[in-house]
Amino acid sequence: MILIFAVILTIGVLAFTLLVRAKDLPEPEPVSPVQHLDERKARIYENLRDLQFEYRVGKLSDEDYQRTKQDLQRELAATLAEIDAIVGKTPKTATAAASSPSQAASKAEASFVCPNCNARFERPLKFCGECGKPLQEGNQ
Repeated sequence: MILIFAVILTIGVLAFTLLVRAKDLPEPEPVSPVQHLDERKARIYENLRDLQFEYRVGKLSDEDYQRTKQDLQRELAATLAEIDAIVGKTPKTATAAASSPSQAASKAEASFVCPNCNARFERPLKFCGECGKPLQEGNQ
């Protein structure tokens, strides 16, 4: 009697498992249209960090470092532009330039300069994004 009950139970479990209808399954989560671009952006940022590390260790010449860095930055800019195009946002620089030419000119004048490498930044930073040295406040 127990054997018959076990066989019927096993057949019932197998039938229930194998005969699941598609309409009974939950809806899959929609895939983000920019997921692959976000992954590419993360890889580029990681490559930039690795490149900077290898340059500081001395594995790359200055020329190779600058050329590779510029290539990665161009690729990053293209990826960010694709993300903005898909999401439907306009880049901040285009919005600022389109809103008022005088505002764009005042932004260009208000750039912050690193005293060590002369890199320019739109906003004040604690450390230089190029050489990594600390920046003083009031450095314009």
